[in-house]
Amino acid sequence: MDENSLKYERQREEMVRKQIEARGVTDPNVLAAMRKVPRHLFVSEALRDQAYGDFPLPIGEQQTISQPYIVAEMTQALQPGKDDRILEIGTGSGYQAAVLAEIVFRVYTIEKIHALHIKTRKLFDALHYHNIVTKYSDGTAGWADEGPFDGIIVTAGSPSIPTPLVSQLAVGGCMVIPVGDQYSQELIKLYKDETGIHKINLGGCRFVKLVGEYGWRS
Repeated sequence: MDENSLKYERQREEMVRKQIEARGVTDPNVLAAMRKVPRHLFVSEALRDQAYGDFPLPIGEQQTISQPYIVAEMTQALQPGKDDRILEIGTGSGYQAAVLAEIVFRVYTIEKIHALHIKTRKLFDALHYHNIVTKYSDGTAGWADEGPFDGIIVTAGSPSIPTPLVSQLAVGGCMVIPVGDQYSQELIKLYKDETGIHKINLGGCRFVKLVGEYGWRS
């Protein structure tokens, strides 16, 4: 392993220990994935030395890569299993999908910004994430042809929970989605069972807007 790779490995270990474990994330699969995925490759070269900091970073197109803790918290809330098929709304830099891909059988991810969709697909291929399936589309409508999904994760803030996503969630599955106004949201965990839909508020968060037919219109 070269000096740069060792440096980033040390930074990942510190990130997990100080930012993630220290805040109560305990799922061993989530912690292992956060230790493994090279977050610095999911940001621009100019920002690589900040990649493991305790904050979001810009990725272009007025979008961001989420703070590492938020990625870990949302992943843990999803309760992902090794045989699961997970739908992600908002591919962005691809980091959240890569973390999930280390844990689950297959990740389906949708991005509505074409430049990000193309760039991230190339990165997944370069890193051999062959269990990530990508789509350029309006994510708020979901991916009905591939549903139902064991879990759905939404990485942008929505004014409400998009009804197509609820219908594409399998019985026994979880959805994690930020819901609120354009400036701040509450992170909602939604669980579907035979008796209906149950919601848990995981606390405040702040994401870019979820734009689409069932989200913000602009």
